[in-house]
Amino acid sequence: MFSLNEASILGNVTRDPETKTTPAGTMIVVFSVATSQRWKDKDTSEMKERSEFHNCVAFGSLAQIISTHVHKGTKMYVEGRLQTRSWDNPEGKKQYRTEVVAEEVIILGEKTAKTADESAPAAPTTAPVSDDINIEDIDFGA
Repeated sequence: MFSLNEASILGNVTRDPETKTTPAGTMIVVFSVATSQRWKDKDTSEMKERSEFHNCVAFGSLAQIISTHVHKGTKMYVEGRLQTRSWDNPEGKKQYRTEVVAEEVIILGEKTAKTADESAPAAPTTAPVSDDINIEDIDFGA
């Protein structure tokens, strides 16, 4: 039977990406993207908005590109798959985190520039992932 695990999000990065490295030397970058949904309340005719925050992770060359060109406020498109990992917290309770494992990104620009030296790319930057890494083999240190 056919199945599909695909996620596509377009939004703003909520904090500067956090860079890590596996024991084998593979770069990992963890970041979060916020998306918003707007609608008009049919009872009050008032505009409403709800934001969602998506945890994302990228590996290898894609992680390098993100760590170099992305920071808080950057607008970007992320395409990948959903994956949930689990770990035991210090109290011994199981915790879970669902993430978008980025396979391709398009960096669209900044919401606000950090400095004049760190301006947005002139054109969208795309980066497909080519590294074959199993996220379950990586210790994120929960």
